[in-house]
Amino acid sequence: MARTDTIFRQCWNALLDRLAAMPPGASLPSEVQLATAHGVSRSVIRAAMARLVADGVVTGPARARILARAPDPRDRLPLRAEYVGHEVLEARFLDWVLRFDVPAGTALNVAQLARQFQVSPHALQAFLASLGQSGLVERRAQGGWRLLGFTPAYAVELSDFRAVLELDAIRRLVTLPDSDPVWARLHALRAEHQALLARIETDFHDFSGLDERFHAAVNSVVANRFVAQFQKVISLIFHYHYQWDKTLERHRNEAAIAEHFRILDALFARDGETAQQAARAHLTTAKQTLLSAMRDHGQSDAE
Repeated sequence: MARTDTIFRQCWNALLDRLAAMPPGASLPSEVQLATAHGVSRSVIRAAMARLVADGVVTGPARARILARAPDPRDRLPLRAEYVGHEVLEARFLDWVLRFDVPAGTALNVAQLARQFQVSPHALQAFLASLGQSGLVERRAQGGWRLLGFTPAYAVELSDFRAVLELDAIRRLVTLPDSDPVWARLHALRAEHQALLARIETDFHDFSGLDERFHAAVNSVVANRFVAQFQKVISLIFHYHYQWDKTLERHRNEAAIAEHFRILDALFARDGETAQQAARAHLTTAKQTLLSAMRDHGQSDAE
């Protein structure tokens, strides 16, 4: 069946329940009555009726449908998974963008992408509106959305803005009292780093998620909704870039763990200047690695 939309499947199964309570030969309500009763459009009802006729459950002309046979449990359609949440949508959309399969300037087909990402068109529209602030997409003058894309110039600007946000977070972090929950979180992360370092030969791929959690913890001390919005995009992009370049991945991740240790040790010592220097060096390395990965994917250098 071509129609796999959740609304159609829910309506289909509800119609089967209704028909199961009727004797064979009974007349069906009109399409208008059924649409009203089930809270769907007439087009959904017409599509369901066409299938019921094709399956031999219902017979007769459109204005005089009758029940030909009792529905069978095998007639029911499994409901697909519910629409995904906002965080899953973010990850799926950015994964799609960062594969570089879609050129910059491409007009976005909201209906098609909503099906692809398993969200409602309304949810995707709202997501694109929020993402418009990040510079990855823009609203078209004639309506709809255009993908601006992930370019080297965008990567440079994003990396530089990331540094501004993270260095500000470090300035705030070193002033927090020992009782603040962030310190326990950072100590736990240091232990995770130590454990990963001990098995780096085989589990170096695990660094991507650990890096994401580390930077999220550092930036969590800044309670600003606008910063939080950009941090989501920054975090996901830098999380995904680890999946692009496999060259010397094990050594690169081991070096990044050492850079994290330098930041953490300075933070625990409440040495804000050293912590910022270590963070600046780490973020510069991450920026260079990101640009290198983009070149490997055929992206030209930023001017």
